[in-house]
Amino acid sequence: MTITKRVKLNVLAGTYSVCRLGPEELIPTWADGEGFVTISRSQDELSIVCLQSRIPEAIMCDRDWACLKFVGPFAFDETGIVLSVIKPLSESNIGVFVVSTFDGDHMLLKQSDLDKALPLLTAAGHVTTQQE
Repeated sequence: MTITKRVKLNVLAGTYSVCRLGPEELIPTWADGEGFVTISRSQDELSIVCLQSRIPEAIMCDRDWACLKFVGPFAFDETGIVLSVIKPLSESNIGVFVVSTFDGDHMLLKQSDLDKALPLLTAAGHVTTQQE
């Protein structure tokens, strides 16, 4: 696959979880803190991604995700950035969960897929680093 721009991806420290709470729930205090955090609310749910270590056991969540930060900045109208990263993973049957913020993107993939994903990203022309 040819990419027009090489993307640097920083593998963040820690293990993450994707949590689902009811749409009427208040944002819990455990949600905010160190590491990447994203909180989204829809009419159907309150969704929280954060470090797994601070999530109470009783919370419904999908555990054991790695988080990779797209090192930008990228312009809002710049196209193909996310596609260039997820395409080689998708073609190798690795599922991803992408979250966009104002300044960039974060991609979560299962910890068990990380060792397979990193060489695929490198082969596609991207650069991966580990957060210290």
